[in-house]
Amino acid sequence: MTWYGRADPAKIGRMIENDESSARKGLIAGARAGAGAPALVLGASYVGFGGFVRDNGLGLDLALFSTLTAWALPGQLAMVELYLAGAPLLAIALAVALANMRLAPMTTVMLPVVALEGRPAWRHYFAANWVAITCWALTMLHSPARPREERLAWFMGCALVLWIASLIGCALGYLAAGAFPPPVSLALVFLNPLYFMLLCLQDLANRPRALALLFGAAFCAVLHPFIPDWSLLIAGVAGGTAAFLIGKRRPA
Repeated sequence: MTWYGRADPAKIGRMIENDESSARKGLIAGARAGAGAPALVLGASYVGFGGFVRDNGLGLDLALFSTLTAWALPGQLAMVELYLAGAPLLAIALAVALANMRLAPMTTVMLPVVALEGRPAWRHYFAANWVAITCWALTMLHSPARPREERLAWFMGCALVLWIASLIGCALGYLAAGAFPPPVSLALVFLNPLYFMLLCLQDLANRPRALALLFGAAFCAVLHPFIPDWSLLIAGVAGGTAAFLIGKRRPA
């Protein structure tokens, strides 16, 4: 109350107008970045998921609701497979939570990049719920070049376009399930991880990130023949930790 009492009303109005203008620019720019190849690749992946759900005798409502609320293919696939296996609800919830746990460190890394000091915390908490692998990679790659006041809106614009593309792809895949053989539907699911890898390859100039990819791949190749169920998790943690420690000693 005291702060507003001392402030110039005209200045406050200009600040609000500037905030709205920055948010609008960021939202439009993020939506444009998400449209095109990212939306097509993610939509195609969800075409595969929709077909997978239909092939296993489940309803379109389940496919769309899981995409609407969870929006993470590994967790959604785990949910469908465990449900078909007759697993109890608690086991399904735990498996989905573990599959999506990777989003927690991604959110922790991204929010300091897009957050703007002085803005309500609920905006950041709201945005955190939209973190997914593709929009996270695009945001980390492109948003640092934008003014800080546009970054959160940029992320939301990108995420919304990709989320809508996922819902459309899921519905199309379900309705056109008979048009693709089951192996093709499953193959489409893997388009998004491949696209994510290509996005990461664009950032190889950053030494720690390049080392994390190389170490993770090497560790996984060594561990997989011996512990296939745990090799990916251990390789990711070990490779990322090794790259972080090397990055601390030698700046990127």
